[in-house]
Amino acid sequence: MHDFLKRLGPGLLFAGAAIGVSHLVQSTRAGADFGLGFIWALLCVHLFKYPFFQIGPRYAAATGESLLDGYKKLGKGVLLVYFIITCATMFTIQTAVTIVTAGIASALFGGTLGIKHWTIIILVVCFLILIIGKYKVLDKLMKIIIVTLSISTLIAVYFAFSSANLTLNFQQVLPKNSIEIGFLIAFMGWMPAPLDISIWHSLWTIEKKKSNSEITPKSALFDFNLGFFTTIILGLAFMALGYLVMFPSGETFSDSATVFANQLIAMYTKSLGSWAYLIIGIAALTTMFSTTLTTLDASPRAMNRCTQLLFQNNTKNYVWLWTLFLCLGTIFIFYFLASEMALLIKIATIISFLTAPFYAITNYILISSKHTPKAWQLSKPLHILCWLGIIFLIGFSIWYLTAL
Repeated sequence: MHDFLKRLGPGLLFAGAAIGVSHLVQSTRAGADFGLGFIWALLCVHLFKYPFFQIGPRYAAATGESLLDGYKKLGKGVLLVYFIITCATMFTIQTAVTIVTAGIASALFGGTLGIKHWTIIILVVCFLILIIGKYKVLDKLMKIIIVTLSISTLIAVYFAFSSANLTLNFQQVLPKNSIEIGFLIAFMGWMPAPLDISIWHSLWTIEKKKSNSEITPKSALFDFNLGFFTTIILGLAFMALGYLVMFPSGETFSDSATVFANQLIAMYTKSLGSWAYLIIGIAALTTMFSTTLTTLDASPRAMNRCTQLLFQNNTKNYVWLWTLFLCLGTIFIFYFLASEMALLIKIATIISFLTAPFYAITNYILISSKHTPKAWQLSKPLHILCWLGIIFLIGFSIWYLTAL
């Protein structure tokens, strides 16, 4: 068992990064507004994104290098496009997930500390974990977080189901107007995560191999599949919570992710009893803390490797500097551009949506090229799924633009 757990890591980090606003806010809202009618959308988007996420650990374990190294082999311009996209989105995304985490912490612990103070505290804690403990501490901590998150969420679903007076209705729903279409597109776009997380996963796999030389492409794919299917199960669990607890209430929820999270905890407590407060609070806080921590680790790690490759300097390691830069940028956006937060998130979301085909096509070309050992290139079924996924993501982007 110890050896089994020792080999796990990057897949759970993937789950930690993915299970955030998309699950806590979007999945729960989908359940609250549409019942179980969007199960088809959740399963569909996981299916079509699956091969592109899988390429990250597959390529890294097979070649011993990250997707960013592979991107450079396809052309320096590909790497430059990634650098520009990440610069345009990393600060806003980090600010969004940190604020939601701070809002939940403020609601859970109460006291005199406001969201601004909690934002700084959370960033400092995450920064210290990453700088002092580095990957090893992140690896061990994420195993605890994901287990805690999974258990507390499934317990909440069980008690919500036991307390509900609903007859389960699995009739699937198609959106009928522009507002519903807009929500569906946002829901699918961030479920389980943006495709650039495949790059983060490849970097985590390389880091894992430094401490465990027994990591093979086969074990890396098993680890990924475990994390990936965890995102599906918890996505369905949060949708079920929204359906069982919120759907009957008829209440309107705030568009603010922070306010929504506070309403979420309060409503569970009201519906299930005061005993549920701690369980729901732990589930919500671990959901968002895992996202905040893994995002703060991954973006600087990716930007550090990207600049090394662009400027051909493998000896300089500035991960800590990128991490500090991201923390300071997050605080700046929160304190000085908070009023423009909705616009910033919308811009970041649009960029993530529209760049999904870029990551899908680039990952597919790389894994199918001479740069990947033949033995670890994709099987024919995965090739077909990639083609269908690319068509789906391009169509998805066009649909998003026409629905604006």
